[in-house]
Amino acid sequence: MAREATIERNTKETQIRLRLALDGTGQSDISTGVGFFDHMLDGFSRHGLFDLSVKVRGDLEVDDHHTIEDTGIVLGTAIGKAVGDKRGIRRYGSCILPMDETLVLCAVDLSGRPYLGWDVEFPTQKVGAMSTEMVREFFYAVSYSAAMNLHVKILTPGNSHHMAEAIFKAFAKALDAAVACDPRITEVLSTKGSL
Repeated sequence: MAREATIERNTKETQIRLRLALDGTGQSDISTGVGFFDHMLDGFSRHGLFDLSVKVRGDLEVDDHHTIEDTGIVLGTAIGKAVGDKRGIRRYGSCILPMDETLVLCAVDLSGRPYLGWDVEFPTQKVGAMSTEMVREFFYAVSYSAAMNLHVKILTPGNSHHMAEAIFKAFAKALDAAVACDPRITEVLSTKGSL
């Protein structure tokens, strides 16, 4: 059965259509109106081997907040829907990812309980047209909409572009590991019997 989801979300602030396939090849088609954010989502798709299509029309005349946060809500919702009842998946994933001078740790638990642990301080307020404070807002929205534990920690800081890109790629690798099916797991990986 295909592990994929298509989600549409329309508000007065944003109109979003997103399609996610967990068992993809890293193909992406992304247009959010925020160039650096498009670059980050493309990296997420490519390095997680997820097929991702994202089309966003947001109120960028205000700022980038609604566009990025609402995309996080929709992506998190799609992850939750695509992973289904979580039978047979590994549940946990983690990655320590280097990008030049920067080193990032990301850990995921598809527990059904939302939580974001965030230990990141960017040295600049923007990368391109994207506010660096929106990186946290995006991942907060993803973690709560997908009902996952997500921890992100910068082990070695550096250039803001490298830090953000390493975070998105590390999340992709950690999520790919967490959603991976393991033939030894026949039910849900929990002593409770459900996630």
